[in-house]
Amino acid sequence: MAGSLFFQMKKTKNKKKSVRRKRKADDNSTWKRNLLAIGIVIVLGAAFYFLFVNPYSYRWKPCYGNKGYGVCMPFSYNVHGIDISHYQGVVDWPMLANTQNDPEFPLRFLFMKATEGGDLTDENFTQNFQRAKEWGFIRGAYHYFIPTTDARKQAQFFISQVNLQSGDLPPVLDVEVSPKRKMQQQFVQNVKTWLDVVEAYYGVKPILYASYKFKEKYLNDTIFNQYPYWIAHYYVDSVRYQGHWDFWQHNDAGTVPGIKEQVDLDIFNGSFEQLQELTLP
Repeated sequence: MAGSLFFQMKKTKNKKKSVRRKRKADDNSTWKRNLLAIGIVIVLGAAFYFLFVNPYSYRWKPCYGNKGYGVCMPFSYNVHGIDISHYQGVVDWPMLANTQNDPEFPLRFLFMKATEGGDLTDENFTQNFQRAKEWGFIRGAYHYFIPTTDARKQAQFFISQVNLQSGDLPPVLDVEVSPKRKMQQQFVQNVKTWLDVVEAYYGVKPILYASYKFKEKYLNDTIFNQYPYWIAHYYVDSVRYQGHWDFWQHNDAGTVPGIKEQVDLDIFNGSFEQLQELTLP
């Protein structure tokens, strides 16, 4: 009887120890799961901030200057414009033309996407290009460069689609697709080829469009300093690029009368007379 009682007490004690060990293991497991969950939340939160909030934080900064077209406009520039493509849809040209009379930020020039690669034409280009001239805007056309397509073919395709006239801005090469690492040197040569072919045809140096980081990384060769530069640099109070620039695409969230979708807003680094001097004779 005494032995049985002792055995039962020992069994109960061991069972309690087992329960405590299991409870401790469960607590450790729960703590680890909670720590892992917190870590995941922190990582995802940081990634969301740096990818989706920080690059656009300028949109929510207080505007201490003048606001126009739904954004804070750069200070001390007087010549404004926009650039559009088929993504902006059908333009109400009479309404858009009224912006030329805006007392603070009259829109003077329009760049329009014309071509991409070796065989793609923007579906709204022909109409946009014609209507822009009819409604009194200084107009320009740009080509979206594809690094993997023959540069000479791209230049000749742009030439075949774009009939620039006196009073138009020089042709534009939009370079924003990064080349593969092993192709960087060839990439520089290809960009130069496009510029050379187009310059020879139109008799004017083309405008080079790229973000300042892209230009510094891929197009920092001094041979590109001879071309008018259109810099893409969003949501900042001033241009950080140290070299010369002619146009500044400062915002991609403009709301302009006559266009339903948001548009890119641009300024010219000079007077209206100097903008006119830049156009084709």
